[in-house]
This record gives sequence, C-alpha cells and structure tokens, in this order.
Amino acid sequence: MTFRDEKDLRKTVCPKHAELPVGEHSDDRGITPAIWRHGHKFKLTAGPCFHTGDTFHGALQPDGSARKLAGNIFESPKLTTEKADVAKLLTPVQPAMIMCIGLNYRRHAQETNAKIPQFPVLFFKGLNTLQHPGDPILLPTHLKSKEVDYECELAVVIGKRCKNVPRARALDCVLGYTCANDVSARDWQKEWGGGQWCRGKSFDTFCPLGPCLVTTDDIPNPNALQIRTLVSGEVLQDWNTNDMIFDVPTLIEFLSGSNTLLPGTVILTGTPHGVGMARTPRRWLRAGDRVSIEIEKIGTLTNPVLNEPA
Repeated sequence: MTFRDEKDLRKTVCPKHAELPVGEHSDDRGITPAIWRHGHKFKLTAGPCFHTGDTFHGALQPDGSARKLAGNIFESPKLTTEKADVAKLLTPVQPAMIMCIGLNYRRHAQETNAKIPQFPVLFFKGLNTLQHPGDPILLPTHLKSKEVDYECELAVVIGKRCKNVPRARALDCVLGYTCANDVSARDWQKEWGGGQWCRGKSFDTFCPLGPCLVTTDDIPNPNALQIRTLVSGEVLQDWNTNDMIFDVPTLIEFLSGSNTLLPGTVILTGTPHGVGMARTPRRWLRAGDRVSIEIEKIGTLTNPVLNEPA
C-alpha cells in the first residue's frame, strides 16, 4: 500500500516478491500473506517518522493497521515496522497511462446489438479521470451530459516494462488487480464526440480506482471472478470475468504488440451486461447516487455522485 502522512495514504499491494519480516501471522517462509498480497494507499494522521504531505506505500495488516513499505512497489519493496493511522484511502497506483477495452463481454455485446470484435477495441482515458475511493464522481455541467453511465471493470496493473509479450507469459508482467469504474457520458461518447469515445470517457473523476491492489498470488486466474455494480443499493450488473471475449493474457499480448507497456500502466478490461444505456427504462447516474463496484477477492470501490460545481 502507499500512504501519505496526514494528507494522503493509498491502499496498494505489496508485490509477491517483497521482503517481509517474520511475524506471528507469517507462513513457513516468514511471509504474511495478508500483508504481501494486499496493500493500500492511505491518508494518514500525523505521527512520528512521517512528514506532512509525503506519500508512502504500505501494506494492510491482519488487525487492520497499516505499515510502511520502503522502496518502489515495482522493485521489491520491504515492509517496515513503522505503523500509520489511516485517515483516507487513495487510488492504489498513480497510472503511467490508462488503456481501456470496449465490447469485451459477450453478453454486453449482445445487449448493445454490437458484433463480436475481431481484435480488442482500444481507447484511452486521460489521467485527469482518476478518482480516489470515497470521492465523488462529478456529473459534467459545463460540457453538460444527461446520460452518465456506470461500468464495473477489472483493472490490471502492469508491474514491469514489457513489449511483444507472448500470451503464455503475459501474467508474469502483472503487478496486481483492482476495481475500476469506467464512467461514461453516453451522449458525448455516441453523439457529440466526433466518432471517438475519448470525449465521453475522459471527463474529470470518470475513472475511480481502488480500494486496494491484489497481487497475482491471490488471483492466479483473473478470468474467474464475480463482478458487479450497485447503484444506491440496487444491483445493476452481476456477472463473471469468464465472459470476456479477450481474456487478460490475450489483452496483454495484444496491447504489448510492437508497443511498450510501462510499469504502472492500468488496463481496464471491459464491462459486463447491465449498463444503464441498455436498460429499459435507461438508468443514468444522478446526483445523490452512490456507486459501488465489487469484485471477488478484491473488495468494494464506492463513490458518491455529485454535480460538477459551477
């Protein structure tokens, strides 16, 4: 996990190869699975060994406390004995870029009357779209949208620089997984975006990410996870990542083809059926809603919905 004292603390996972001290909860290798497999970025309260405004990665302990990780999460960080009081979760990582896949669930393609694509449908979200767990999704009011939609998605975080990765070794490049909400303004995506999806997908706060990063040790198969969306308590999407047209290894093989993926690259892998634009009547996000993205073995990412301030 990563955290900033008193100001920010992010919930991030410690990579599987992190060096950890032996503790009472450790296994026979001296490794504590709950620490090295799950982590967070947090907002911390002030305390010794922390300086206001600094950001750290850390790992969540079995008792709910947090410990600081020393070093880069992409380069074998070490778990320290320094504890931190968590005030707020932040996004698990600061992405190098956000790559997104459209029409990647069979049932979602069916509900939108779209053909099954021959190759993955790629688009991008700007880094401005990133939003922390618990912070609001803002409905655009300047470039106004009346058709803002939710999309639960499994997000893949690349852990090392890679290019032309064969499918058989694709998961070796993954640091871990987290929950994402590919918030989408359908009117700007479908009607007013000039034929491109980026305008409707890249408004501020349109990519909530979190609440934690879980490494491949706990998720050896990312295509066998229950995934769902709840809006104000109502279940609107409820499916499984095994319905992906292009599974995670195939996506990494495709996206790394003649293209370098940097550590911290976040890949949103598509959404299952049940999106608001395909429902009858259509269900758009409204100010006052609360959107929760739940993924098996990862947790729940929740954000309130507000109108963009004038």
